[in-house]
Amino acid sequence: MGAQQRVYKKKIRSAQGMKKIFKAQEMIAAARITKAHARVRATTPYADAITRAVGSVATHSEELDHPFLAEDRTLTNRVGVLLITSDRGMAGSYSPNAIREAEELRNLLTEQGKEPVLYVVGRKGDSYYRFRGTVPQQSWTPYKEEELPSLGREIASIVTADLTDDDPTRHIDELYVVGTRFLSRFQQKSTVARLVPVGVVDAEPGEAKPVYPLYSFHPDPETVMEELMPRYLEARIINILLQSMASEHASRQRAMKTATDNAETQIRKFTRLANSARQAEITQEITEIVGGADALAGTGRTER
Repeated sequence: MGAQQRVYKKKIRSAQGMKKIFKAQEMIAAARITKAHARVRATTPYADAITRAVGSVATHSEELDHPFLAEDRTLTNRVGVLLITSDRGMAGSYSPNAIREAEELRNLLTEQGKEPVLYVVGRKGDSYYRFRGTVPQQSWTPYKEEELPSLGREIASIVTADLTDDDPTRHIDELYVVGTRFLSRFQQKSTVARLVPVGVVDAEPGEAKPVYPLYSFHPDPETVMEELMPRYLEARIINILLQSMASEHASRQRAMKTATDNAETQIRKFTRLANSARQAEITQEITEIVGGADALAGTGRTER
């Protein structure tokens, strides 16, 4: 076997090994999407219901005074940005899209004269900002998928403490969450949601804002709001974490499917080149044999 064939055979074996890895990752991600989507469906109704309840209290109680409802929260001009990214690679554009949304939000806040304060979930976002000299105020990495509810509660408790802290070096006036909304296995969208102040209503462009029902509050709106706000933040953050995880699995499945197809293309390409090199070597050997035979015939000698 010639040197050229050995090079092609080595590349074929390498591509076959990578193909096995990509195919395994694709199958794992496909198996995990179903469970992740089930968790999203289980938590979304509660998150939506508690958001409507908080919105109803804020809308129908004009005299209600809660720090999370005040539109003009300008104590320090520090704004919290919670970014949710992947803990592992091989997920396509999942983490880069979320980081791009966070960067656009940070630039917008800076133009408005505000100071963005980063809270980062996942190694991809944490390493991105640390490499650029921006150390997040709080990072959660690594994390496990089955621990996302407890992680969401921990994040909610920390940001709630910073939202209500009187220390100007820790206090934040607003809280944004940058995550990925899971629409289907084939469609995910990086989104920015402002959780505090609560007066902002989440609605897609072109959609009408929801009309909140009129509730009767007992014992009073202030007490109801004090009970609702911690649960509101927990429910929203946990739901966004779960939606981002489902989106990560879907993005990884598509990326690994593309990588598997590319590896198969490389295998076919190098197999064809190896066959061409083998045919060229065979042709060269035949030519050398015929040439040698002609040379012997020209001298009149015969081989015994």
